[in-house]
Amino acid sequence: MAETRLLAEETTTAGWQWEVSRDPHEAHALLCACDAHQAAASGTPAPRRRPETTEARVRSGSVRLLRHGARAAGMFTLTWDRPFTVDEDVFPHAERPIHLSRLAVAPEWLAAGSLVGLRCVRHAIEEAARAGADVLRSEANPDLRETRSLLDILGFRQYGPTLGDRGGSRRVHLQKTLRTAASGPGREG
Repeated sequence: MAETRLLAEETTTAGWQWEVSRDPHEAHALLCACDAHQAAASGTPAPRRRPETTEARVRSGSVRLLRHGARAAGMFTLTWDRPFTVDEDVFPHAERPIHLSRLAVAPEWLAAGSLVGLRCVRHAIEEAARAGADVLRSEANPDLRETRSLLDILGFRQYGPTLGDRGGSRRVHLQKTLRTAASGPGREG
């Protein structure tokens, strides 16, 4: 039954819709639910999320939400300003870096093994390229192995060391080079 649902999920666009989030409470609830699910699955602490940050990101139009029917299935935030603290020198030079953060998938979709996360990251890459960015940067928890593997498969590369903090949460900084008119075909990294 789950395999049939997953096949149907990926072979049709019926019922799936991207939108710019307008409801900070819905976005924050999805983010926190995903964090709790991932923390339980990985044995790592969930990040502390501030509703004020979610509200500001939603208000700025930076949060993209994927719906399946009326329900939020996944989301991400795309911003020109850096949402994480890292010395920019860790990355190669970029003219127009854009940042992917707060990638979240509803726990029922994670539990079913769906590809909602893939849809989210692919859409983030498309949106970043459409906005004229030359690279897409992100911070990720390397202990979330499936997420890290997905980012690797989609061309994100780690720059700098794996960092830890006192709360036990580790993080890495990743970058994907986007295809631009100047770089031409075959130069994507």
